[in-house]
Amino acid sequence: MRTDKTMTAQDVVSRLSSGMTIGIGGWGSRRKPMALVRALLRSGITDLTVVSYGGPDVGLLAAAGKIRKLVAAFATLDSIPLEPHFRAARQRGAFELMEVDEAMFMWGLHAAANRLPFLPVRAGIGSDVMRVNPGLRTVTSPYADGEEFVAMPALRMDAALVHMNRADRFGNGQYLGPDPYFDDLFCEAADNAYVSCERLVETAELTEKAAPQTLLVKRHSVTGVVETPNGAHFTSCVPDHPRDEAFQKAYATAAADPDAWAAFSDRFLPAQGDEKSYQSAVQTWHEEQK
Repeated sequence: MRTDKTMTAQDVVSRLSSGMTIGIGGWGSRRKPMALVRALLRSGITDLTVVSYGGPDVGLLAAAGKIRKLVAAFATLDSIPLEPHFRAARQRGAFELMEVDEAMFMWGLHAAANRLPFLPVRAGIGSDVMRVNPGLRTVTSPYADGEEFVAMPALRMDAALVHMNRADRFGNGQYLGPDPYFDDLFCEAADNAYVSCERLVETAELTEKAAPQTLLVKRHSVTGVVETPNGAHFTSCVPDHPRDEAFQKAYATAAADPDAWAAFSDRFLPAQGDEKSYQSAVQTWHEEQK
């Protein structure tokens, strides 16, 4: 029997708690579940281990002091190379960092999704990744080649947050842009996965106008679904909307000055706000820029 899994963003956050390992899908400043991240910002949850191909999700959580440890291959805004809050947090030693190669990160997701303790990978051999991650180990092939590999540990998570273009109420998620990223692996590697989407549709609509392979996330790996129009803002979620470059620039500029960031946070990310008030504030800001 299929179960209706629709929730609100607040419902999702109510199922999370301090000390958890949280995976966040998307890539850099692309298709991030920002509405869920903003709901998490408004909560009292802290002391998180965050697993992410990092973007403003990492930056906002770092700025709020909610990260204890970050597992990432990078933290970027894409058109702005380095996420400014991530940089500032690292410079002051605000959290522990496990920085790995992109392929190692992917292999860690694969290992977790397949419930394996690790997977061997060539990436990282001969680089400083072993020096900056002294906890990593290597394994030797048991076959005649005797090759040495990095034993990339599984990136198991208590919960994963991802954003899709479309989803149905049962947890099937569809991407319509050029890249699936690794959102399906995040969901499969987590004990619980929560999918936000631009639009909730009937199941039949998921295959009417798009190829079957766009059905990236399957309902068996999903705990809850949240409809959040423009919920990836200010990151891109093509074809629904591009990255809001003007707002991203304002975000990055404000991050460089404590007073400017306080004003930015008060306007767009107040503790007593919600997603509707955020979207309204952004719309008003754009009207002011004209």
